[in-house]
Amino acid sequence: MDEKININPLGTLPVNKLLRQFAVPSIIAMLVGSLYNIVDQFFIGRSVGELGNAATNIAFPLTISSIAIALLFGIGGASAFNLAMGKGEREKAVYYIGNAAAMLFGCGVVLCIITQLFLNPMLKFFGSPAEVLGYASTYTRITSLGFPFLILATGGGHLIRADGSPQFTMISNLTGAIINTILDAWFVFGLNTGMAGAALATIIGQMVSGGMAFYYLRHYKTATIRKEHLIIRKKYLGRIMSLGAAPCSNQVAMMVVQIIMNKSLAYYGALSVYGESIPLASVGIITKVNQVFFSFIIGISQGLQPIVSFNYGAGRYDRVKKAYIRAVSYGFGISLIAFLMFQFLPRQIISLFGDGSDAYYQFAISYFRIFLLFTFLNFLQPITSNFFTAIGKPQKGIFLSLTRQILFLLPLILILPLLIGIDGILFAGPIADFVAGMVAIIMISKELKSNIYLIKNE
Repeated sequence: MDEKININPLGTLPVNKLLRQFAVPSIIAMLVGSLYNIVDQFFIGRSVGELGNAATNIAFPLTISSIAIALLFGIGGASAFNLAMGKGEREKAVYYIGNAAAMLFGCGVVLCIITQLFLNPMLKFFGSPAEVLGYASTYTRITSLGFPFLILATGGGHLIRADGSPQFTMISNLTGAIINTILDAWFVFGLNTGMAGAALATIIGQMVSGGMAFYYLRHYKTATIRKEHLIIRKKYLGRIMSLGAAPCSNQVAMMVVQIIMNKSLAYYGALSVYGESIPLASVGIITKVNQVFFSFIIGISQGLQPIVSFNYGAGRYDRVKKAYIRAVSYGFGISLIAFLMFQFLPRQIISLFGDGSDAYYQFAISYFRIFLLFTFLNFLQPITSNFFTAIGKPQKGIFLSLTRQILFLLPLILILPLLIGIDGILFAGPIADFVAGMVAIIMISKELKSNIYLIKNE
């Protein structure tokens, strides 16, 4: 074991240096990934308008589904690989990568077929008003063709990061996003193709990123992936899914909440001065802006994963604790900056995505300031949830990943509007964020007080 630690930088380099080395490319990769949605929102908002923005919000649950699958097999496979490598189980480790890669692309194909077959019923179930359905259908029928490549690029990025190449993940995502941005401008503004053009630009960028991930997996550095490693085996798949269940569950929870949120916004919006489309359009934009902030937090948590997994597997518990503490300190600083921007610059941010009525700006500004009031606490739950997954305690990770979305936010979205109308949706956010943050503090405090973290190995 000592020999293994000595030859692997995850066990020898300073924790601060490792976290920067892995987190910065992960953050950039996540930021670039969020640009797909932001760029589409920008061009659609300025060409199609309010209904186009509402349409992308209706279609968003399918994007979340793709990310959920990518995290299930991507983070699950990466965590299983790094834990096995930390224990010196090299032969077993490569099966985790192969099985994860096969499931990523295969599940993307299945999701694409299901979407094509049941598109309009799905969009109506997601809460689409009649005037938005046509825009959402046009956009989603095209973007669903890119699901296999989106899932492979996103999930494969975690497998590549586990191989010690976070920069390649960053470059592949950046390449796809640049292509998407250029083609968006050409298709939407130059060729005036509207929703269809934005969707086509998106899938072309995803295909390029997915192709680059596929190329890297065929040239993996620390293991040679052969055909037999791609054959799905229950014992490896079970381990992968158990370790990837927490981040996947968080995305599934987000999807469920997004669907209920869309339905509630349309219903209670129709009963208010805003109407159906204004709340949907506003929240669609703000959700994607909030994704930019979360790109930093998720990037930090992803950069933390290989460091924590390897050192926990190698018994270097002092390094595990140090890495977590450093990650949450970075997360707090970024969250505080986001909080200040959301509170003091909401109108400037929302104006980037096109003009709107006074009611549109009124609702959007209120949503920014109220729903995202506890943004400065939002770093705790995702980083801590991923930490538990990385150390091989997926049950705790799953529970923590569900606290904000399912245990707290969803019931509040259903109950509070019954009492105070659409404003109840706004106030559901800060309450859920605060309680979820407190639960994360309690769970991680108990974990880090365990005797194993008091052992000094350096």
